[in-house]
This record gives sequence, structure tokens and C-alpha cells, in this order.
Amino acid sequence: MEMFEALEAKIKGKKIKIVFPESLDPRILGAVVRLKSEELVEPVLVGNKEAVEQAAKDRGFNINGITIEDPKNYADIDKMVASFVERRKGKATEEQARQMLQDNNYFGTMLVHMGIADGLVSGAVYTTGDTVRPALQIIKTKPGVSRTSGAFIMLRGRDQEKYLFADCAININPNAKELAEIAVESAKTAEMFGIEPNVAMLSFSTKGSASSPEQEKVAEATKIAQELAPQYNIDGELQFDAAFVQSVANQKAPESKVAGKATVFVFPEIQSGNIGYKIAQRFGGFEAVGPILQGLNKPISDLSRGCIEEDVYKTAIITANQTLA
Repeated sequence: MEMFEALEAKIKGKKIKIVFPESLDPRILGAVVRLKSEELVEPVLVGNKEAVEQAAKDRGFNINGITIEDPKNYADIDKMVASFVERRKGKATEEQARQMLQDNNYFGTMLVHMGIADGLVSGAVYTTGDTVRPALQIIKTKPGVSRTSGAFIMLRGRDQEKYLFADCAININPNAKELAEIAVESAKTAEMFGIEPNVAMLSFSTKGSASSPEQEKVAEATKIAQELAPQYNIDGELQFDAAFVQSVANQKAPESKVAGKATVFVFPEIQSGNIGYKIAQRFGGFEAVGPILQGLNKPISDLSRGCIEEDVYKTAIITANQTLA
């Protein structure tokens, strides 16, 4: 994909450190070896050194020169514990912190928080909750953002088509303010990856063609998002065909700057978002890259447990690019 060639060029040789807590998984090891050999990132594997080296050897991967950090034998664990306790502000004792930091995800997230690494990629083995929870507790969301969200970059052909779908992964049923925040963060993510952000707030209604609490939520979210980020083209509520097809837009929303030209699609809740991206993936032949976690102070990425090595590789490239923003 042309987009990934551009993303690779931005990070090549910059020695951006990305943490991989799932160091025994062959998908992780294969991606890490590629990333290191191509000088795209400096991988940091988390786990027992001997176990990681044995896992790599068993799969035929050469991980010489790749950093391995073991939570059980980490030289600066006292410093990390103190930093964790301070970050949690009374929600964890020193004893609890020591125990929690034996978990690879918590340990890896602290490496990012302390500036020892730049970002983290997890989720090939761990659940989304196991990946996101440490991020929310330690990295936390940016000022003005109440919660993180998950976006997918949807690609088809050699960069002929490129869109962003959100939130398809994290928030079950966001309220109007949260949906507005998702829209703004999605516009920022789109810009980061070379997508001009024309943001459509999706619904089963276009500009009041139907009336219900669900439609009203999207309409309110649109107004809030427009106030939060007037620099972006954000409009709604729009049905998908009105957002995407110019002839339909001309009929249903002729005054809209987004209708018929949308590139960023914000779904009203997770069910429609998750279903939507999977229909595009399976019926439409799009490649779904993500989820990209939005709104955090530092980049943490959540893989799907059904991912392949290529997904890990591409997600790490995206995560490294997020560190440049």
C-alpha cells in the first residue's frame, strides 16, 4: 500500500521504541524481526529473557540485538513502582504496584509513561480490556477528551480508496458529548494518515428525516463537534448513502459540505460501527487496519486476537507514526 510506504519513510532510522508485551507469540516475533531489520522501529520485548530467546529459536527467528526487559529482573523496578504509585494517586499501594507491574501489559505501559519507550502494541493474546485498562490508568486521555476510542483505517486498492471508521472497538453507546469527542479525534487521526477529514456523523436519518432519541443524539453530537473543532468539516446526522454518494447527497443534504464527500465515518454506537467495518472488509474487499486507539497522551495500540503477523507489523508502523504527532 502506498500509504504504508509513506508511513515507513517517516519513521525509518528514527529508532522509535515500541514495546511488545506478548513476546512469546510467533506473530509478534516475526513482525518484530522485520521491523528491526528494516530499521523502522526499535522493538522492546517484555518477558523472561531465556523464554523469549527459546521461543524465537524454536520458530527460527534471529532476535540478536533486540532489547528484552523482564519485569521480574528489572533494574529500575523501585523507580517504576514509585512512578506507578504517584500516577495512580492513592489507588494502589506500593505492594499492589509491585504485584501489578509483574503483568507484562502494565510493565510495558509504564515503560511508555516513563519515556523509556515511545509506544506499545498489544492484543494478539491479551483481550482489549487487558490492553486498554493499563493505558487508561497510566497514560490517560488528553486534556478535553473524556475517553479513548477505536478507529480503523479502511484501505482498498493501491491507495485508491482510504477512509476512517470510528468508533468500532471501544465505546458501547457513547452519549452526544462523547460522540462529538470521537468525531474530533477521528478527524485528527485522519489527518495524521493523509486522509482529508470530511467527517460524517452517521444515523438512520438525514437532517431530521426521522425523529427518535437515537437521531437526536447524533444531531446534538454534530453541533457539539462543530463547536469543538470549527476547523474541520463535520456534518450530520447523515445516512451512509447521503454521506458517501453524491447523487443521494444532492437530494437529501444539498447544503452540506460533507455529504457525498465523506472520508471519515463516525458511527452512533459500537454495534453499527463494528458491523459496518466488517461488512466493508468482507463484502467490499477493504483492508481494515486497527483499531487505532485515539485520545491518549501517548500511543497504545490494540491488536485483534485473530491478527496475523502482517497486522502486527502494520500496527507497529502506525503506532510509531503516532509518536511523531
